Amino acid sequence: MEGGKPTLALVYQAVQALYHDPDPAGKERASVWLGELQRSMYAWEISDQLLQLKQDVESCYFAAQTMKMKIQTSFYELPAETHIALRDSLLSHIQNLKDLSPIIVTQLALAIADLALQMASWKGCVHTLIEKYNNDISSMTFLIEILTVLPEEVHSRSLRIGANRRTEIIEDLAYYSSTVVTLLTTCVEKTGNDEKMLIKVFRCLGSWFNLGVLDSNFMASNQLLMVLFQVLQRDETSTNLHEAASDCVCSALYAIENVDTNMALALQLFQGVLTLETAYHMAVAREDLDKVLNYCRIFTELCETFLETTVRSPGQGMGDLRTLELLLICAGHPQYEVVEISFNFWYRLGEHLYKTNDPALHSIFRPYIQRLLHGLARHCQLDPDHEGIPEDTDDFGEFRMRVSDLVKDVIFLVGSMECFSQLYSTLKDGNPPWEVTEAVLFIMAAIAKSVDPENNPTLTEVLEQVVLLPETVHMAVRYTSIELVGEMSEVVDRNPRFLDPVLNYLMKGLREKPLASVAAKAIHNICSVCRDHMAQHFQGLLDIARALDSFALSTEAAVGLLKGTALVLARLPLEKIAECLSDLCAVQVMALKKLLAQDPSNGKTADPTVWLDRLAVIFRHTNPIVENGQTHPCQKVIQEIWPVLSETLNTHQADNRIVERCCRCLRFAVRCVGKGSASLLQPLVTQMVSVYQVYPHSCFLYLGSILVDEYGMEDGCRQGLLDMLQALCMPTFQLLEQPNGLRNHPDTVDDLFRLATRFVQRSPVTLLSSSIIVHIIQCAIAATTLDHRDANCSVMKFVRDLIHTGVSNDHEDDFEVRKQLIGQAMEQHGQQLVTQLMHTCCFCLPPYTLPDVAEVLWEIMVFDRPTFCRWLENALKGLPKETSGGAVTVTHKQLTDFHKQVTSAEECKQVCWAVREFTRLFR
Repeated sequence: MEGGKPTLALVYQAVQALYHDPDPAGKERASVWLGELQRSMYAWEISDQLLQLKQDVESCYFAAQTMKMKIQTSFYELPAETHIALRDSLLSHIQNLKDLSPIIVTQLALAIADLALQMASWKGCVHTLIEKYNNDISSMTFLIEILTVLPEEVHSRSLRIGANRRTEIIEDLAYYSSTVVTLLTTCVEKTGNDEKMLIKVFRCLGSWFNLGVLDSNFMASNQLLMVLFQVLQRDETSTNLHEAASDCVCSALYAIENVDTNMALALQLFQGVLTLETAYHMAVAREDLDKVLNYCRIFTELCETFLETTVRSPGQGMGDLRTLELLLICAGHPQYEVVEISFNFWYRLGEHLYKTNDPALHSIFRPYIQRLLHGLARHCQLDPDHEGIPEDTDDFGEFRMRVSDLVKDVIFLVGSMECFSQLYSTLKDGNPPWEVTEAVLFIMAAIAKSVDPENNPTLTEVLEQVVLLPETVHMAVRYTSIELVGEMSEVVDRNPRFLDPVLNYLMKGLREKPLASVAAKAIHNICSVCRDHMAQHFQGLLDIARALDSFALSTEAAVGLLKGTALVLARLPLEKIAECLSDLCAVQVMALKKLLAQDPSNGKTADPTVWLDRLAVIFRHTNPIVENGQTHPCQKVIQEIWPVLSETLNTHQADNRIVERCCRCLRFAVRCVGKGSASLLQPLVTQMVSVYQVYPHSCFLYLGSILVDEYGMEDGCRQGLLDMLQALCMPTFQLLEQPNGLRNHPDTVDDLFRLATRFVQRSPVTLLSSSIIVHIIQCAIAATTLDHRDANCSVMKFVRDLIHTGVSNDHEDDFEVRKQLIGQAMEQHGQQLVTQLMHTCCFCLPPYTLPDVAEVLWEIMVFDRPTFCRWLENALKGLPKETSGGAVTVTHKQLTDFHKQVTSAEECKQVCWAVREFTRLFR
């Protein structure tokens, strides 16, 4: 912090401004200044003084939060000899401030817990805290708060205490767990029905259950379990207490997931939950939705815990099927939010039964799934007074989408065909109100694709009836019937006689504003599945495409229609494709020309992205089958369109969004005609490079990678492509070398290494012999630390593929040259790369990236195992062996074991496993 340590008065002023300044700019300034203070060394002393002075809630909250943050992120700043003083000071603050505000107590409790986890010299912290405070009832609130957050913080992402220390702590907490439970029991006995205290006790107990350290036999006979169920059975229990008790029971059920090893506790919980059915009905009668939701959570957690038992021995012991009855009772509740809680369980049950594939077992569970589906269909009904189409973006719309997914997952138990027929017969035989009809059609649409379309009279009958629906039926019924038709495109493909009536029905929808988008989506589906039959209707599709903007379509639906049209276009005879493609593109090209001809109004030019996206989708999906030697039918059209795209790119070169859309369009154009785009190569590369010097949009690097992929194997193009790479690299390196350049521009990192990787794959010797390769490798080593999924993946893939070229395809002429060039590169950068990778995976990267790191280490080892062994040994020597709190991070044995596991590995996945285990020591 500039200007040395600030005075307490100044800090007070800033805190006051943060909370009370009426001017938002003043609040912002105070926030930035206090943020700087929190990052500085002065923060320790200042927060301690603020807590000592206890001037007001705001300054104490700021100080407590700062303490917690410093201990979490900057504990290494304190010398070891100050740790005890810090602990004593925090304990004295929490005692002095216990009545000021609960949020301050929580922040200080977190600070104490995080300190205890990092401070190796504080042995048996639970024991010392209980000894110190358990006789003083007024200290109970903060003691229980510390004991609640302590187990929660053990797996906190903010603390890198490492697996060794974490194991030590968990063993320690397990050892003292019964002491904690006894303390909580005594506390309940002493305070009787004090609701606030009961809530704290349940939260604390839940926290210890979540860590999985409670002795299940001890808990099975414990008084607290009885208290929990008594609270949940009582009708007069308040909402807050009910929620705390429910959370605690759910944690307990989750903790005994392995039922066989926790038999006694499992039985107590199982029997306890089954007693709550009456209480559930009482909550329904009182219309207390909060309690109903809590009971449903408990019933669902019960079913999840005993899932394997239920499937293994249905109806026997704890495989009692009353558990499923409880969930079906919840499914009968009128509010859809209740049944939604149980979805994950039903999905898992379906998955289990699908894997066991035992018809006898399926028949036991089938009636339950049938009743569930019946309930779900009812929940999907819109309100009878609903007007217009079903909304799919509100909460209820999202619920219906989740129902659709769940139905698809469990339908095999009931049989798609049987269910489809039953649903259809309810419409055919009865005359249900519109909202029932719509919900039935909705469920039919969810399962239509899983019904076998081969000569199936029910499916054809449904299709026949749906397309005859009059326009007078409710708009929502028409909407969902159109969705159903779109899902039945396989049936249309097998029964082409329906194509005309289906298309007529969908065209009616397309002309009506509320139905236009869903009809467009259905036409897109029909085009995708019935490409050959649709060829005769191409003119009709072309007419729709020309008049696209006269229909009230969403952007997505319009693009979908063009995609369908392009898919059908690709099935026309080759000689017709060029002319039809030209017609299809003409509307978009005319629109782009018109925009280019306009004078910019008040300095802004009109946005061309709609037209660029439409052209992109046409190029992307027009993929006719072209024999060798035949000219690609799309080549001429793309050459004619290029000048318009080039001019659009120039006009909007400063706008990243529009440039990205231009590049996307060009990418699909190049992909569409492949080598047929050769005439564009020179002008396109020239334009890309010149714009990139001024506006380094990363999409140019991506487009470059497409060009390398298409042309990198052509001898005549290699030097030109290398020149392009070098020209693009210069501004890229300047951008990435700025402070935080890598972190601020992950897209550029991603696209740069995608381009470099394409070069390695298509023309490795060209790249490896160039002067630019050293800079690219250096940049890659620096970028391995970047915690960004796509960027990191690109960097690792580049390094892996680069080293792999030194061992792959050893039968090819250039193998010796490649091997030698990779050898030189590794000699120069190998040690630095291995050291950086080890540091990166221990301290910078999340676990999901480790398989990529392991693949790089494996390739280095395959290339030169003896040298790699030496590099790895040196890298491991440089890792820290202790945490700043004095705990052992990694033992000598763990280092040598890891070295041996990696260097003796016979396949990459062994390296991956070893790296995953080893890095846990530093997390």
